Amino acid sequence: MFSISKDFSFAASHQLNGLPDGHQCGRLHGHGYVVRVTLTSDHLDSHGFVLDYGELASFGAWINGNLDHQHLNDVLPVQPSAELMAQFLHRVLTQEVAIPPGVRVAVGVSETPKTWATYDG
Repeated sequence: MFSISKDFSFAASHQLNGLPDGHQCGRLHGHGYVVRVTLTSDHLDSHGFVLDYGELASFGAWINGNLDHQHLNDVLPVQPSAELMAQFLHRVLTQEVAIPPGVRVAVGVSETPKTWATYDG
């Protein structure tokens, strides 16, 4: 099994709705986010790649153009928890990038250096 990953970063604010009073995530706050795309395959292409990293540039451009320095509650169609963002960004990635057949895609979102949420669709 072969696996590659690439990280993208952006800064944004958010606030999670519906949490108990006083919950720290219910207050308006921001993060330096990292989004990690991991592609896994049993096979490599004729160049020896799972996927050329350059093919992920359009996804990075989408992140920069839509999420960087934004209030995520205003620009995402989902509650901006790391878990739901990972799922949403997985959909964006598979729309922006032609993923070869047989390549498995996972998208992780980190809000802090110690936390990750991953969607492996």
